[in-house]
Amino acid sequence: MPSLNAIFIYPIKSLAGIQLEQSIVTKTGLKYDRQWMLVDAQQQFLSQRSLPRMALIKTRISEHQLIVSAPDMPDLPLSLAAPEIAHSINVTVWHDQCAALAVSKIADQWFSDFLQQNCQLVYQAKSSIRTVDQNYALSHDQTSFSDGFPFLIVSDASLALLNQQMNLSLSIRRFRPNLVITDCTSYAEDSWREVSIGDINFRLPKPCSRCSVPQIDPETALSDKEPLRTLARTRKWKNKVYFGQNALHDSAGILRTGDTLVIHQTGAAQPPLES
Repeated sequence: MPSLNAIFIYPIKSLAGIQLEQSIVTKTGLKYDRQWMLVDAQQQFLSQRSLPRMALIKTRISEHQLIVSAPDMPDLPLSLAAPEIAHSINVTVWHDQCAALAVSKIADQWFSDFLQQNCQLVYQAKSSIRTVDQNYALSHDQTSFSDGFPFLIVSDASLALLNQQMNLSLSIRRFRPNLVITDCTSYAEDSWREVSIGDINFRLPKPCSRCSVPQIDPETALSDKEPLRTLARTRKWKNKVYFGQNALHDSAGILRTGDTLVIHQTGAAQPPLES
């Protein structure tokens, strides 16, 4: 029976993630996931697509702090709570505009120094509600600073098949999932529509199209042609390549590795690839 094999959160959008044994699920997704984000002078979000060095910035969580680290930089401690004294600014994530809180000038300088570009760290305020695309979601579905959905689900069997096709051994971290499922067949997740993991029900309305980020080695920030070259051969539909499924959740709760995944509804594979 399928089960939850790994949990990942990405506290600051597009930086390195943190693997957890368990995580609280809130109304916007996993606790602290994409709670912070870097923006440029135009308040547009920044990502590894244009700044691969972001992959080298790591995060870890202590009891009361988010600790940010990077090569040849002092650690940057950040409060896990919302900034106490902060002004609100309007930021843009793809086509969405939402209110965010400025974190601190110290944080802005730290990231600007390492990325060699002026940037600002912002925090998603609880009062800022970012809904999910209503073509795929319910009116109450929310997310944080993710690209569009609160969860990305991938199976380790899908990665194993892709690695076999590439004759490589790329890490699942390349694909930045939130939930990694084990004990299922490769791309079984393509046909899942409703599943439960532990006590939480999930809807999987849309496959995840992939950008250039999986080509970036998270350890070196160097880019290569894989895995997009092989995905273009094996997982291409309407000029996009797909790996993993976007997901929405119906309730809060706690997820733990080892939780059983129960399939409640299936449908035609998405994307509808020819066999």
